[in-house]
Amino acid sequence: MKRREFITLLGGTTVAWPLVARAQQPDLMRLVGVLMAYAESDSAAQSWLAAFRAALAKLGWTEGSNLRIELRWSAADPDKIRTFAKELVDLRPDAIFGVTTPVIAALARETKTIPIVFASVSDPIGSGFAANLAHPGGNITGFTVNDPAVGGKWVELLKEIAPRTVRGALLFNPATAVPIQFFMPSIQAAASSFAIEVSAAPVHAKDEIEGVIAAQARSPGGGLIVMPDVFNEPIRELIIALAARYSVPAIYYNRFFSEPGGLISYGELRVETFRLAAGYIDRILKGEKPADLPVQAPTKYELVVNLKTARALGITIPQSVLTRADAVIE
Repeated sequence: MKRREFITLLGGTTVAWPLVARAQQPDLMRLVGVLMAYAESDSAAQSWLAAFRAALAKLGWTEGSNLRIELRWSAADPDKIRTFAKELVDLRPDAIFGVTTPVIAALARETKTIPIVFASVSDPIGSGFAANLAHPGGNITGFTVNDPAVGGKWVELLKEIAPRTVRGALLFNPATAVPIQFFMPSIQAAASSFAIEVSAAPVHAKDEIEGVIAAQARSPGGGLIVMPDVFNEPIRELIIALAARYSVPAIYYNRFFSEPGGLISYGELRVETFRLAAGYIDRILKGEKPADLPVQAPTKYELVVNLKTARALGITIPQSVLTRADAVIE
């Protein structure tokens, strides 16, 4: 081979190699961090995460082949949330999936560049995660968990199933809950309409919960609205048990309270949110930017009634509620 021909061939190979490398890029191992606000033992959270992983697999992301997931469970511990947020950011992943407002707040403090997709965040604009819903504008986007108007729906349903309710306590932990002001306009409007006096009932530890529920039981007409809060979720069975012990009708914000014995719940389909979040992770891994992916609100809410609990409390659920219910637990 002549020297000139050899150099030409070598040059052609050098030029072609980056093109081949770029063509193979989707098959390279990508790293996604996942920070869950729940305990690893939480069966509901495990089922949501399984839906997230299954959705990624359907989109072509196979763990161990072209995808590695670094998973952390914080068990609603603020210190662990902060520690794990820094730990995941330090790994420099291609994207991070985070669940609940406290988790996203911790991740947002650690990075302004790594793409973050959230689920179970109620007020991304008020929390400073997005400039607006249509164009988030930064490195964070995702799927909200509640519309502010849903607060009024909780009041309405509580009055409908327990007509004698005249007082409603809003149970939440200020350190971990969605800011209560997000829901208050609709809650207060509904409370005024149904002649219910609502009051905030902040707690900072689980041993304070009994006092709140006992106070609602001291005179007739007390009720409980358990607010969206990562603090409430791992201790949901305690809250349910105390509501039953003191015969206080309570409404919850997701079916994973009704399934183990909560009286009634109204909230978004959490498992569907996790599936949709996988779609955003897929789009980011393929080159789209969070700033251009709109924050999406739930399109469907589900109403779940636990008839066994209603009977134990001596409550007759109106047929109008049962007819509207998406699930009735016998």
